[in-house]
Amino acid sequence: MHMVNNFEESFGDLDDCNEEYSKVNLVALRISQSVVSLASFKGRTRLFACTGTIMEYGPSKMSILTSASLVRCTKDENKTDEKLKIKVRLPNGKLTEGKLWNYDLYYTIAVVKIKYFPELSTAQIHNQGQSNVKLSQSKLVAVGRGYESGELMATGGTLLYKPSKLDCKELMTSTCKITKAGIGGPLVGFDGNFVGMNFCDKKETPFLPINIIRKCLKHFDMFGRVVQPWLGLRIGSLKHEKLDIREQIHGSFSNTGGIYVKEVFDGSPAADSGINVGDVITKLDGVDLFHAQEFYELILGKSEDILRRDEEMLFKVSILRPSNGLTFRAIVNAEVVDMSRKNRWPVPKAEWLYPCTDDRCDEIVAPDPIVIRTCEDSYYLPALDESELRLYYGEE
Repeated sequence: MHMVNNFEESFGDLDDCNEEYSKVNLVALRISQSVVSLASFKGRTRLFACTGTIMEYGPSKMSILTSASLVRCTKDENKTDEKLKIKVRLPNGKLTEGKLWNYDLYYTIAVVKIKYFPELSTAQIHNQGQSNVKLSQSKLVAVGRGYESGELMATGGTLLYKPSKLDCKELMTSTCKITKAGIGGPLVGFDGNFVGMNFCDKKETPFLPINIIRKCLKHFDMFGRVVQPWLGLRIGSLKHEKLDIREQIHGSFSNTGGIYVKEVFDGSPAADSGINVGDVITKLDGVDLFHAQEFYELILGKSEDILRRDEEMLFKVSILRPSNGLTFRAIVNAEVVDMSRKNRWPVPKAEWLYPCTDDRCDEIVAPDPIVIRTCEDSYYLPALDESELRLYYGEE
């Protein structure tokens, strides 16, 4: 019997000797001095553990980007507990105290400050603007670090051409398979360039792309929070929509790209401007759109300038309407909202796996080479001692 989905479960195999893993290992080693692990504590009880990436430093402090799940309240996940004690495991194995600086529960990101360590480095971030084309042609590496062990972990993969199943359309997905230990950790290209921050799901790995992260960090500096303009739309990248939807649009506008409007909320700025479900937004303020992430990046960016000047937040959108073949422009007067809508993306629960030889068992194939069996009949597990109970509930 052994436990899976605990905070110390490793992923990848840095000891594998094949050529592909050798390349993954080299990438992980190249960025290892910017990858740390963090844990939050209430008293002596550990509540959460994850990975973080050093993003910047000043004369006396360093900033770590990680998941806001680190500081969520255990009884109400819509809130954070800013009184939690945070410990950070450095690449050399030493522990240091961290202090929560800022967070955003919509994007589920947090920034933790630690004192300056000259031997550590920051993530490599190219000022390359929108990188979807380059990203789509690249192999990716997800990197993490265990909290108790300090173990460096890495696994390779590629971009998936579909939106994340989690409730945030800004997220993208990769085939890099991580465990809970990798939540909040960096996703990088084979050149070591930071691509995004990882979250954890069962079959694939969602990540928040760097272009959105950069805007959030800038908002933290400027406004003390992430300012979310609200247009009242639920959108998706047209290229990721089902084939029958794309066929209908192709009949009216061949070889077009853009953002597909899936929902327009009643009484919203988008509804007032005349945007309908099924429309395709091709441009925002004169900028061509190909991915949903570009749309969100642009509206976050525009809010920076407008709020400083205390002006209305007007967006000019170019629209195709496949239902009647019309092409037109609209102006959307966005609202600035307090993001009371919080994302509570599921974290896999720790559980015990046990051998089963009963003929009535169903065989479930887990990530190679483990084979898990579950039995139809319920039965009682042996009683756990105190140390096993602490491990089960994620405590020290």
